[in-house]
Amino acid sequence: MADRVHPVPAPPSRRPDQPAADADSEAAAAAAAGAAPTETTPLHPSFNQLPLSPPPGTYIIQVPKDQVLRVPPPDRARRYKKLAGRPARRHLLRRACCLSCLAVLLLLLLAAAFAGAVYLIFRPRAPSFTVASLSIRGLDNLITLNSPLSPELDAAVRADNGRNKKVGIDYRGGGSVTVSYSDQRLAAGPWPAFRQAPRNVTEFTAAMRGQGVTFTAEQAKQLAAERDAGAVPLTVEAIVPVRLRFGKVLRTWTVDVKARCDVAVDRLSGNAAAVNRGCRVRVKPLWWWW
Repeated sequence: MADRVHPVPAPPSRRPDQPAADADSEAAAAAAAGAAPTETTPLHPSFNQLPLSPPPGTYIIQVPKDQVLRVPPPDRARRYKKLAGRPARRHLLRRACCLSCLAVLLLLLLAAAFAGAVYLIFRPRAPSFTVASLSIRGLDNLITLNSPLSPELDAAVRADNGRNKKVGIDYRGGGSVTVSYSDQRLAAGPWPAFRQAPRNVTEFTAAMRGQGVTFTAEQAKQLAAERDAGAVPLTVEAIVPVRLRFGKVLRTWTVDVKARCDVAVDRLSGNAAAVNRGCRVRVKPLWWWW
């Protein structure tokens, strides 16, 4: 019957600080290990040795890894939870801002497309204004310079909407008309409110009144010379709130239209014939009226 074999562990390697006697004993143990072990072969001396202790002053503390990396201390748990939730809130806030910007951009694009379609369909154009005549009272006495004048002027205005085939104009109340000479206001009055259909021409009279108008000696002399020549330059200005009507349903917002007409009259009393030298119409929100 074959002998029972008991494996012997490999001898430990020699440390630099190990004494020579220990090295000799390890060599003898290695030589004994080379012989065939039997049942009566004693165990290796290393089995009876105690495990090597750490150097003096060294402590080994074993802490579970999951507690070190995942579970914060109780006093830091609230701060950890707050800091851990910040990236999620920032992501949601960034996403909400992006969606809001996209929604606003989409609304702007839709509004621009709608405005472009309305413009291409209706082709709105600015109306034209002319001053047919002026009835003047209170400016014939220019000799007395120290006394203020109270002129009264009635302007016959012609509003032409013939350029618009599908667009009507609502002239709303609150407008004003003024007449001036050399930047000196002579009289002012209200612009009447009325509705003008497409391809329509409307004539009306704007009554204007002035009070406390005075001229310098140079202005009075120049005005008298122009009156004698039969060409007195006057400026008629109007600021009118209007609203456009596209068809029967669609309306625009109310905007202020500014009109300026340069005219020349042949007299300063009675019904004076007006010679138009050009009218300009301006309104900023509606760029097609420039």
